[in-house]
Formats: sequence, structure tokens, C-alpha cells
Amino acid sequence: MDHMQQLPIYHPIHPNPHLEFRQSFFQITFQAMASDCELLIDLPEERIGFAKHLADIAVREVWRIEQKYSRYQDSNTFTRIHQQTGRWQNIDEETYRLLAFADQGWQISDGLFDLTSGVLRSVWSFDGKSQPPSQADLDQLLPRIGWFKLDYRKTGDKAELLLPEDMELDFGGIGKEYAVDRALGLMLAEAQADETPVSALVNLGGDMACSGLRLSEESWKVAIERPDTEKNSLALLSLSGGGLATSGDSRRFLLKDGVRYSHVLNPKTGWPVDNAPRSVTVAAPSCAQSGLIATLALLQGPHAEDFLKSTGLRYWLVSN
Repeated sequence: MDHMQQLPIYHPIHPNPHLEFRQSFFQITFQAMASDCELLIDLPEERIGFAKHLADIAVREVWRIEQKYSRYQDSNTFTRIHQQTGRWQNIDEETYRLLAFADQGWQISDGLFDLTSGVLRSVWSFDGKSQPPSQADLDQLLPRIGWFKLDYRKTGDKAELLLPEDMELDFGGIGKEYAVDRALGLMLAEAQADETPVSALVNLGGDMACSGLRLSEESWKVAIERPDTEKNSLALLSLSGGGLATSGDSRRFLLKDGVRYSHVLNPKTGWPVDNAPRSVTVAAPSCAQSGLIATLALLQGPHAEDFLKSTGLRYWLVSN
């Protein structure tokens, strides 16, 4: 086979994915959610046709979720939700389930995990160079934040959302991890229907999940980046199932007058969480769970490690 092949999947923004056979598995690289992404599919080289089929399913699903919930797209679910604020509106089952998952995070974190806090991005810019906002700027936005102010419900097959006027929902805090789990699940379901043994790993910008051991009964080898990416990897892990996700400020921060402001914001104050770790990586049964716990740990600030220990999950933490 050719060293690298393009997969003929059209997308209006992203280039076509590329497929390559790397000694013992197929690697598919593509762009999504402002991230470098990859699929690793453990199949014999002669099964390239089926590998392409699985990759097509997974990439299309990731792009579907990106297009559906991105705040940068027009005429999608995100847009429609914000065109109907101030009244009950119908939502689909998928959106309802994401809201229910976000509600769990809000309750566990005592209100620190809040998908309505995305409005703060209008005054915070974490490009490493901008000015921090004034307290007056934040005071204008804080009344528009508060998960407890919205409502959602389900009666039979009908799901509804009431998002107050002037408030916003930002699915960015859970969308990528959800897409990892969906893409992996669809590939495995297709392989099962085809009665084809396969092992796969989905990696969306460092948030990942795998189906289990490889066909050779070896584990997948993955690396955790240090917050300072000029150094070596923090750890090389053997992943044999479940999800792995990292939250931190290695790329998103603001540096002003010698003070480093993390992008991890307290929705109750509008300011970065004090003494938050630089990076938290969590291993859990799914990528969505890993990402949520990693984010919740950062929101605990100096108590992050105590929180992580209480979960009983494996974690890797880098302090300031």
C-alpha cells in the first residue's frame, strides 16, 4: 500500500484525513475541534478497506459533534438554542444527555463546573499577552452566569430546555471528551457487527480512549505532555482500556507583570482559580469521565490532589 493515503471525506473547513500503516496498525490523522487528532486501528495490513470504513465512521462522528455544538458554526444546535432564550424550547435526546452530564459536574463541584460561564471569554483572552479584565468588566458578566438559573426537563420522549435571556451555554468543556467516546463506540459496534476482531484508540488533542489491549495482547503506549512542552514527556503510560484526559494551562494562560493567570476560571468570581495545578491527567472508564474529573480537580485549586485521591482513580498532577 502507499505510504500515506487521503481518506475521501469532504469537510468545508478541515482537510481530508490521512491514513498510514505503521508496522502493525493503521494511523489516521485529521483535524477537529482546534486540535490535532488521530485514530489508531489495530488490523492486519490487508484489511485496509475495513480500516478506511471504520475511520470514515469515526471521523464523521467527531465532525458531526463539532458542527452541532460549536459556537463558531451557523445554523447548528448551539445557534438555535441561543436564538430561543427566555422560553421553553425543544431539544433532542443527545443534548438532554449532555446537559444531565454537565449537571452532575455542577453538583459535584459545588457550582464550580458551570457551562454557563463561557460568557467570561468576552473579557478574558488567554493568548499569553493580553490584559486581565477589570473588576467592573467582570461585575457586568457575573449576573449572566449560574447553572441553577436554567432548567431542563424530559416528559416521555419530549426534552425541553429553558435558558434565561442574556445567558449562554458553552459545550466546549465536555464536547471533545464526549466525541472521543462516541467515535470509539461506533467503531467497535461496526467491528462487532462485521464479526471482525479489532482494537482501537481515539485521540483528540490529547484526550483519548481505547477499546482494550491490542490484538497482540500488548497495551497501547501513550505519553503525557509536561506543561512546559520543551521538556520530555511527563510519563509514558500503558493504556489497556478506558479513557485518559488532561486539563491544564500549558497553552492557555495570560502573563502580565510577572503574574501568570490560568484559564481555569471560578464562575462565582470570574477570576482564575487560585493555586490551581499546572496540569492534571486522569484515567477513568471513559474519556468523558476522565475529562470531567481532571477539570473538577483544577477547580479545587490547592485542594486538587485531595479531591483526586478521594475519587480512587489513577492520576498524574503537575503543580506550579
